[in-house]
Amino acid sequence: MKQLAGLLRELRQRLNADFPDSAGMRRIALSLPASTALATEGGLLTWLSAQPIYPQFYWQHRDSKEEAAVCGAALTFSDASSAHQYLSQQGQGEIRIWGMNAFDCVQIAGKEQRSLLFLPRLELLRRGQEIAVTLTLASDTSLQQDAEKAKLMMDRLVNSVPLPKLQVTVTGARHLPEYEQWCGLLEEALASISSGQFDKVVMARETTLSLASPLPASAFMATSRAVNHHCYHFMLALSAEQAFLGSSPERLYHRNERLLSTEALAGTVASSPLDDKAQKLADWLMQDNKNQHENLLVVEDICQRLQGAVTGVDVMPAEILRLRKVQHLRRVIRSHLHVADDADCLQRLQPTAAVAGLPREPARQFILSHEPFHRGWYAGSAGYLSLLQTEFTVALRSALVEGQQVHLFAGAGIVAGSDPHQEWLEIENKAAGLRTLLEGESE
Repeated sequence: MKQLAGLLRELRQRLNADFPDSAGMRRIALSLPASTALATEGGLLTWLSAQPIYPQFYWQHRDSKEEAAVCGAALTFSDASSAHQYLSQQGQGEIRIWGMNAFDCVQIAGKEQRSLLFLPRLELLRRGQEIAVTLTLASDTSLQQDAEKAKLMMDRLVNSVPLPKLQVTVTGARHLPEYEQWCGLLEEALASISSGQFDKVVMARETTLSLASPLPASAFMATSRAVNHHCYHFMLALSAEQAFLGSSPERLYHRNERLLSTEALAGTVASSPLDDKAQKLADWLMQDNKNQHENLLVVEDICQRLQGAVTGVDVMPAEILRLRKVQHLRRVIRSHLHVADDADCLQRLQPTAAVAGLPREPARQFILSHEPFHRGWYAGSAGYLSLLQTEFTVALRSALVEGQQVHLFAGAGIVAGSDPHQEWLEIENKAAGLRTLLEGESE
């Protein structure tokens, strides 16, 4: 059986073919069994972390049915609309454009933009027991010239090396906001709710950890993936020193042609490694009026946002999603789109009421004017879009790695009757999903 290194050499050789000196797009795809492809390399994430080529994007579906590692950009897009337009022009349903959409905006190379989406130069995609490896050429002028660029990139690829163990020494920590400021902010939010400005707002906290040495983002991602089950795992790396990563339980939406599936994930209680204790907490969550009200507000908001774009909306009964540190109420929502337009879906569904509030715009404006930090990618979305199907997760339980600093993010939904102290404990539990991995707990 061919190993991955041999398959990549074959792809490199195929670049020696004659390509037209004109605009176009070509894809060269090979495949091999997953059981033999990466048995010696240590997996897609391990392979990706060894490569000196950026941008990089890693993705694993929450049910583990798909995993992707992509690097290099054949084309980049600063918004979903231009990405969708490009895919429509190509007319090939399987082409995937990967990346993230920000909650508000991010600075990339000195320029503010809402998204970083890219058609990867090299894509490794595992579906079940097979890995497809695809090399893409794309140019507005000359495919032959782009092939030369691709050769240079392929020559820089290296073999996998084992990921380092996650050994972290935290030398300092600070919150934005700290507890007293948090309580003050929530009192302002509750006053705004009482005066009718909005029904719900999601307030978040950034925790910055200072470390004794730079944190390898891929090792952090691998450790989180190993213990935070039933989550989407994602990582966008722009350099060896900077990456945004997360392990999120929440689907923003999945689209299969015109069939749309989204969900309301709102309402939270602590979890426990003990089944009996976790079940008691889950039973309480199912019966708690405040949490049920919070979840139904999100359901109502999603249904309203989809009006005019879908035929029929089916809301499934509430269920419990049990995670390592917390448990959530979840209601799945399904419908049929009139038109398969991912830019429109993102506009309607992001940010969700579960990360912003509702009505969306007044809640979002309250966040922008009151939160003492910039969210950036946090509470945005991560995933891929294609003509055939699209899937994005909400960028929650996430961290920004910047050398010897790690910024952790977590939020809580504030509605009438919310208690600032209890909401602080909720974000402590949510942030613990990643923070405890850096401070010695992995169970």
